[in-house]
Amino acid sequence: MPNAKVLSEKQAIVAELTEKIQKASAGVLVDYKGITVEEDTALRRECRENGVDYAVVKNTLLRFAFNNTGLNELDGLLNGTTSLALCDSDVVAPARVMSDYAKKLNDKFEIKGGFMDGKPVSLETIQSLASIPALPVLQAQFLGTMLAPITGLAVVLKQIAEKGGEPVAAAEEAAPAEEAAPAAE
Repeated sequence: MPNAKVLSEKQAIVAELTEKIQKASAGVLVDYKGITVEEDTALRRECRENGVDYAVVKNTLLRFAFNNTGLNELDGLLNGTTSLALCDSDVVAPARVMSDYAKKLNDKFEIKGGFMDGKPVSLETIQSLASIPALPVLQAQFLGTMLAPITGLAVVLKQIAEKGGEPVAAAEEAAPAEEAAPAAE
């Protein structure tokens, strides 16, 4: 039996993990076996840039936290080396960042599973989430789509203003007549 101090520290860690998991909109479990310190540092930097909380977690402590949050179905994934990526603001961010690194590092980094909105999700769901662009990119694409007709209208109005307000067809008909008039003089 562990002493009371160690037990209370572990209970505090489980309580903190439980709170993080409950607040998270999405999370991804990863097997990080075989990555180098340099690769891990780059991964952690990218996680911070994307607002993802990434940590290596003991399987037993994570199992207790999952049981506290009703994610018992993920217990089967808790073997070997396990790290957890959580995000409370962007559902797509953990899946995207972890999937990118899984592609870069091939067999060294493997996604085990995950959850979204308090429910376990399949690997296929995680992969499909990972294919969605980042929120700022989606916003830019949406605004670009919304502004395209307005930009086209502005270009047409500018061309009309440059022609002196004449319709394009009338301006083309008038041009040969003006050229013929100076030649007749």
